[in-house]
Amino acid sequence: MSGMEIERKFLVHKTMDWKRQATSCSHIRQGYFAAVNTVRVRIRDAKAYLTIKGPSTNNGLSRYEFEKEITLDEANHLLQLCEPGIIDKHRYLVPVGSHTFEVDEFHGDNEGLVMAEVELGNESETFEKPDFIGMEVTGDRRFYNSHMRQNPFKLWRNSLPEEYR
Repeated sequence: MSGMEIERKFLVHKTMDWKRQATSCSHIRQGYFAAVNTVRVRIRDAKAYLTIKGPSTNNGLSRYEFEKEITLDEANHLLQLCEPGIIDKHRYLVPVGSHTFEVDEFHGDNEGLVMAEVELGNESETFEKPDFIGMEVTGDRRFYNSHMRQNPFKLWRNSLPEEYR
């Protein structure tokens, strides 16, 4: 798959019960390679992918993305070549209106962070915002998975309002 990725990211209110609305859950482990662009290998349950993302535009709303499925064996070998700081999270799919929110619950050094993103067909597309969605963090580099591997949430969690820690 390749093309323009258009998404908005939000923090999730800790007190909301969003998990009951989820239609699926998968476990994701991903690592990153030293590169000018974002290059990652991801294992999601029993499938694996190699992804290359270009620089963000429009305050982090859009960027080019190339993704190719690879074998689990290839992914496990590539993870050994990644920079330190493997991202570990569970992803829940929560349908809301005509969109599906991907809600990531992070583990390890990013434990306590819960973030939702919604992919859009164009930058001005409207969408229904569920109650569990809080502060928008689209374009805030602290919330890029590639950034959190070097600067994990545990180091800056207290900079956020209590409801998102």
